[in-house]
Formats: sequence, structure tokens, C-alpha cells
Amino acid sequence: QVQLVESGGGLVQAGGSMRLSCAASGRTFSMYNMGWFRQAPGKEREFVAAIFWRGANTRYADSVKGRFTISRDNAKSTVYLQMNSLKAEDTAVYYCAADKSMLALRNISGVYDYWGQGTQVTVSS
Repeated sequence: QVQLVESGGGLVQAGGSMRLSCAASGRTFSMYNMGWFRQAPGKEREFVAAIFWRGANTRYADSVKGRFTISRDNAKSTVYLQMNSLKAEDTAVYYCAADKSMLALRNISGVYDYWGQGTQVTVSS
């Protein structure tokens, strides 16, 4: 069992940057693939980025590729999402999630085992 707590959301102007953090409890964080998802009002939850449990491999949605960077610090049991060149369409609640399968990085929310409560990111245009 792992608990995830996101932080770092807020209000930012278009073109600005923001870094989200997701702190995990539990001793097995380093064995989970980690992902970030987001959900805008009236829309389905969508994949943003994922990072392999060893941290070597990452995967991004086309909509954020080149602007967002996912990283992790297993010693701190924390995963990060650095968001640059933010756009109004990035406005959403952002969730981190843990996948205990240790398989290839996946972009489907249903395969993730644990979820945080979410943090709101609002980008003003």
C-alpha cells in the first residue's frame, strides 16, 4: 500500500512554469512506475507523463512533449512534474499515480493502482 500526496499547484500566467511534486509513503516507492494524469472540467482524465521505476525511461503525451519533464528521486520517495511554457489548455486537476506492475510505461489510468487526491493547476491567458 502506498499513499500519494501532490503539491505545487496554483495559478500561473500563460507561458510560465510550475513544478508539481508527489510525495509517497511506504517503502516500495522505488519499485513503482509513476505517472501523472490530469482532468479538466467536463473532460475525461488523460495521461500526461510516466517514468519507469528505475527512472531511466519516460513517456509523454504528445500535447506536453517538449514542455513537461517528469523525474523522480527514489531517496525522497518523490516524483516531480516540471511544466514549462504553460498554456490555458493545461488547466486541470493533476493527479499522480503509482503502477506496481513494473512493466512497460502505460498511459491508461485504469492500470494504475494508487492515486493521489489531485492538485489544481490554473493557467490564465
